Parts: sequence; structure tokens; C-alpha cells
Amino acid sequence: MDSIDKQLEIQPKYVIYCKKCVISNQRPRITFDENGICRPCNWAEEKKGIDWAGRQQKLIDLCGKYRRHDGRYDVIVPCSGGKDSAMVAHKLKHIYNMHPLCITYAPFLYTETGWANFQNLIKSGFTVIQNWPNSHLHRILSRIAFEAVGDNFQPFPYGQVAFPFHMALKHNIKLVFYGENQDIEYGGNPKTKNMPGMPIEDFAERFFKGALIKDLILWGEDRGLISGRDYLESDLMFYQSPPIDEIKSADIQFHWMGFYQPWHPLENVDYVIKNTGFQRDPQRSTGTYTNYASLDDKLDGLHYYMAYIKFGIGRATADVCSAIRDGIMSRDEAIDIVSKYDGEFPNRYLDEVLEYLSLNMTELHSIIDMYRPPHLWKKVNGEWKLKETI
Repeated sequence: MDSIDKQLEIQPKYVIYCKKCVISNQRPRITFDENGICRPCNWAEEKKGIDWAGRQQKLIDLCGKYRRHDGRYDVIVPCSGGKDSAMVAHKLKHIYNMHPLCITYAPFLYTETGWANFQNLIKSGFTVIQNWPNSHLHRILSRIAFEAVGDNFQPFPYGQVAFPFHMALKHNIKLVFYGENQDIEYGGNPKTKNMPGMPIEDFAERFFKGALIKDLILWGEDRGLISGRDYLESDLMFYQSPPIDEIKSADIQFHWMGFYQPWHPLENVDYVIKNTGFQRDPQRSTGTYTNYASLDDKLDGLHYYMAYIKFGIGRATADVCSAIRDGIMSRDEAIDIVSKYDGEFPNRYLDEVLEYLSLNMTELHSIIDMYRPPHLWKKVNGEWKLKETI
């Protein structure tokens, strides 16, 4: 496979499932204990014993350190208007008396619900700086990423992570607040378990599959998908974090709200419905039973579908695992849902996605099939089937 996704190089060639939830060892960076329980499930139990009142006081002290008393912005919140980021912004403003400046990196193709939630965030009382990248370049990068790392979505997290730090430097804001620590909540590198934020040096591994924007461009140039005529060097600015030494010199801090309070996605939904006008999607998201997460972008469905292809882990699996860990779903119920929805083909918005990526259906399926690991997939009567299922 001609891929630069570094995660695939260390993907286990056998499949085991957590005995408590339904996640498998194919999820990048996840580990299991000697009892066959995944680290996120163990964390769900461990965090019940955390001194959350003490963590709350740490957040109060942190805000006290960085709060400005002259009305200027004092915290950056990367915020789309979705359930998690809107909760973070609203709590920082109305509970902790901070002055958040919200930063949004625009989706590839807004959904109607995503646009409504973004507008409702603004109407609820927030100033937002939104970056719209060069659309010609953004489309090419999404196409390259689909082939190079098996994820059309890859250019978005480049900007989602980098742009807030550019704005923090520009506006002399020392604090950047994200939602949850995904490595701890869902499975990843455990070294950040007791850290309030992500070390900047780890961005490439954690957020970018080990491939940075220049890696994508070089890959695309070698295959004739992009050339110097398609972009200026300045177009790449917000796909890349500012130099690490500049961020450190300015003493800009990265923090997760999930370090300071227990993380419960459904509680976040209820909170933002009440406080920022958040709307659920009128129909469930493709590949799962929920209608409240990752609603912004019409390319979301293909992104989640490719996770199913590469790792055998679909969107439903991710959702039910969170529900099991939050104590609102049994494992048997979860297995039924996964069997029903995981791997559902992303037909919703498909014509628009194909046009955006300049692909036809034959090309789409050719790239999809290229990313089916042989230890996970086999053909049965001409149809692809997972070798191992929950």
C-alpha cells in the first residue's frame, strides 16, 4: 500500500475485543490490560475516584491567573458550535468569568445543521474568528489525503489545531482550551493521563497520523495531483502550527476541559441545547444511531467509513463504547447496534462529496479497497466481509 499513514505500520495483525465494551485492538494506540479490558474502560472506572472538587479548584485558579480585567479576550476556544466546544466556551464565559474568543476552522462542506449550530453559537453571545482556507487548494488536499492516508478529512485537523495558536500569538492570549483528552477517553497514548493539556511536540503523532501538510503535498506532487501553480506558500500558513519556540516563548498554554470535569457527551448535548441553541440533526448520522456528534461537514460520513475500512471500527462502535463507559448501555445492547449500523456506506451527500473530491464511484471504491488490511477483510461471494466481528 502506498500510504503515509504511520498508524498502519504498527497496526496489530490479530484482532481482540475489549471484554467490557466493544472496541478492538485495531484502534490506533489503544492497549488492553491482563484481563482483556481496554484502557478507556479502565479510565472510566479510575476517574470515578478522582478528586473532581480539587480539579475544579485548579480550574478556578487557572482562570484566575489568566483572566483579564480590562475586557480583553483572555482565552481561545476552538469552537464550531458543536456539543463539546460550545459547552467549553459557554462555561468559561458564564461560570468562570473568562472572556473567550472563539476560533473556527471552516468545514469542507457545511451541513444545514452544522451551519445553524454555528450561527446559534454566535447569537448566544460569542465573537468568532472563522478561517476559510483557499477552497481550490483545500479540495486538492482533501483528495490527496484520501489517497495518501486513507482519510479525506486530514487537512481539517491541521487547521483546527494550528489556527487557534496563530490567533493566540496574534492577540497575545496565553490560554487555549479544548474539550476532552481523546487519547484518555477513547484510547491512545497514556502519558497524558494526568496532564491538563497536550504537549505541543506531540501534535504530529496525535492529530496528524504522523504526516504533516508538507508530507501530503510532496506525496501529491509525486503523483501529479498538485503543483506549485495550485497554491502560494502563504496558503499553507494556517495548516501548520507556529514554530514551537514561538509558542513556548509566548508561554501559551494548551488545556482540556475534560481534565477539570468528568466528560459525558450526552450531558454536553443537554447543556448546549439549553444554553447555545444547539440543534440535533433531524436524522441519525450515517453509520450510527446518534444524531448529535460531528454534524458540521458533509464529508464526515466518508471520514468515519474509512475508519471502518482501515481498522474495522465504525462510527457506531465509537458511540456505543462511550455509552457503555458512561453506564447508559449494556454490552449486549451495544453489540446489536454495532451489528446494525457499523460500516453503513455514506450515501448521504455522496454526490456532493464525489464532486468535491473530483472522483467517480469506480475511483472511490478503488481507493477504499486499497485500504482494506488483509488481516481484517476477505471476499465472500464477491462481497467484502470482516474476518472478525464482535
